[in-house]
Amino acid sequence: MADGTFPEYELAGIETIARGVCVQDGKVLLCRAKGGATTYLPGGHIEFGEKGREALAREVREELGVESDVGELLGVVENAFVQHGRPHAEINLVYALTVPPGTAATAQEDWIEFEWRDLADLDAANLLPAEMKKFLKH
Repeated sequence: MADGTFPEYELAGIETIARGVCVQDGKVLLCRAKGGATTYLPGGHIEFGEKGREALAREVREELGVESDVGELLGVVENAFVQHGRPHAEINLVYALTVPPGTAATAQEDWIEFEWRDLADLDAANLLPAEMKKFLKH
């Protein structure tokens, strides 16, 4: 704005994230921060000027070290939570995701770890946001 202040929507703490549902042989690919108690679908932040599909493919390449195929948009999950004592929100664009068969769950970055989790054992994965489970049950 001309007076040097920022509009409220720029200060609201809302992130836009691309996530992928990748299922192979009855297992789903999940990730977590190292030592974390919760898991989430692979993906990451969409950078300015980037399309959701491009962001997901880039994040998988950076974090898992493989090329992937990003398919159709499966849906959107909105999530509001408290982070570091402040209200926060994210909008997750959820896509179908395919990685090469036999891809090991080996992270390329120090802060993250991956796992192939049996779909039948999904409740024990503590997947967040919880609404993501609906994409895995179809």
